Amino acid sequence: MALASNGNIYVPFSERKGQESAVYFTRDLSSEGLRKIFARIAQALTGKVAIKLHTGEPNGPNIIPRPWVKDLISEKLPSAHIVETNAYYEGGRYTTAKHRDTIKLNGWTFAPVDIMDEHGTTMLPVKGGHYFTEMSVGKGMLDFDSLLVLTHFKGHLMGGFGGSNKNIGIGCADGRIGKAMIHTTPGQPNQWDINSEELMERMAESSKATVDHFAPHIAFINVMRNMSVSCDCEGVAAEPVVTPNVGILASLDIAAIDWASVDLVFAMPDKYNHALVERITTRHGLRQLTYMNELGMGSSRYKLIDIDNGGAEITQAEAVKHVKPFEG
Repeated sequence: MALASNGNIYVPFSERKGQESAVYFTRDLSSEGLRKIFARIAQALTGKVAIKLHTGEPNGPNIIPRPWVKDLISEKLPSAHIVETNAYYEGGRYTTAKHRDTIKLNGWTFAPVDIMDEHGTTMLPVKGGHYFTEMSVGKGMLDFDSLLVLTHFKGHLMGGFGGSNKNIGIGCADGRIGKAMIHTTPGQPNQWDINSEELMERMAESSKATVDHFAPHIAFINVMRNMSVSCDCEGVAAEPVVTPNVGILASLDIAAIDWASVDLVFAMPDKYNHALVERITTRHGLRQLTYMNELGMGSSRYKLIDIDNGGAEITQAEAVKHVKPFEG
């Protein structure tokens, strides 16, 4: 069957067809867990490696713990650079100067951090896009041979959820041109006027530009911890976390890892997942997933491989069977 184009309709795993990609899973939310799961996808990364992650607004409470990333870099990727772009909204990351102050405040001081649009922008082709033939990204992206997309999976005010697709679709687009292409219809005053399905589709087309640029030297990790319905861009104003922690996923397939992360949320009991499910569906965020499939970015089906138990293939229900109420 064709996947639903309505971003508020969840398509169960059993109703999807196609080839299965590998998505690795661990319940070990720790520095060691991150390093273990990284080893499953490390082979894709060669040459000069960039790590795209959300460094957060000032004092953001839910971002990936800095010690985890510090240990990963020091032990596995000693020459890697963290990369970011400036924000589209006024705040702690709006200008390069403010952004660098926030990066320091939030503790990202153990590795080089490149703000990719600090010295300009470049256009990358968007193959097969409906909205774009090219996307404006930070020019600094061209300095790297490989990209590790290290994502804190969470909700999002407009996107419904923020996974790997949002991390690079919004996060690699530069702060003035690229992000405006995604969020704003030219010639009108509301910079956030594009929403629902169209926003998800534009985001995915932007993401595709980055994926195609690095392929096959790109890999994805989603950390399902401290999952507020708010994005890390909301900083200390983020809604309280009520969704249980789940674990860490890794894949070489951007569509499959975001599908799997959403599937694990939907597989939880209603008493645990209702807030995040509501945020995803009311923002029509599921269109991120189906449109990635339409763009040929990856699969909606996957084998969920439990690295805690000898690489056994498990179901989504088995992966979240032992989740506990969130404790801050």
